[in-house]
Amino acid sequence: MTVISIQSQVAFGHVGNSAAVFPMQMHGIDVIAVPTTLLSNRPGYPTIRGRVLDAELVADLLLGVEERGALDTANTILSGYLGSPEIAAEVADFVSRAKARHPKLIYCCDPVLGDRDRGLFVQADIPPLVRDRLCPLADIITPNHFEFEFLCGAKAATSDQMIALAQTLLARGPSTVVVTSADLADTPDGEIETLAVERAKAWRVRTPKLPINPNGTGDLFASLFVSARVRGSDTPDALAHAASAIFAVLEQTALRGTGEMRIVESAGLLVHPKRRFDAVAVRGS
Repeated sequence: MTVISIQSQVAFGHVGNSAAVFPMQMHGIDVIAVPTTLLSNRPGYPTIRGRVLDAELVADLLLGVEERGALDTANTILSGYLGSPEIAAEVADFVSRAKARHPKLIYCCDPVLGDRDRGLFVQADIPPLVRDRLCPLADIITPNHFEFEFLCGAKAATSDQMIALAQTLLARGPSTVVVTSADLADTPDGEIETLAVERAKAWRVRTPKLPINPNGTGDLFASLFVSARVRGSDTPDALAHAASAIFAVLEQTALRGTGEMRIVESAGLLVHPKRRFDAVAVRGS
């Protein structure tokens, strides 16, 4: 089981590959981690060092892992924060080559573009590339609620609206759309939910809201969902596993009162969370 994970990397804290690699490894998955940034820490601290990598360097790294036969052994490609439109284009080219060579290879695109608190936080040329080039190549996309509405070009206030809009994304190529941090009119107070939508079926899982909002939760969720799928879980089971495991990490983070997620401290819970939140069918059977 091998995943090629193309995301940002930080020296301090847990976002991008620094949040995604360890959880996948805990699931017994060999991870080929290709960085798009090398930064001292995530934004939000008083200082940040390092930089977005040159697109030529990222392309060279991708070519290098391709030359080592990674595309012949990988089950999945996962992409997250890309850093520049040039990197986004290189990743699209890489995924296109990979899927042409191995049509059964799964591509999960986590479209890291923004959130409700900050709006779009990437360079202006990146969102159209993610929407128009990467998402149509993807088998799975995992946007948060804000990113989902951007990709669809419309608002979703209820689960029915979200399911209907997800069909417009599915028509462009993906087989599964998973919307995280969904805060809908029909979401009970004190809860947050995640919806997974396929062409004929949809599921939702609800977890209690916790009084924290650390960075990197989307990166962690995508890695947990991919881990479950790589290990053979179907969509509702993967959804339940990812939601349950990330809740366990966030619960431990809230208990510790730290600004960064307690991923390593929660190692065992990544695979076997104490509490199971089951996915409930909201369409289909």
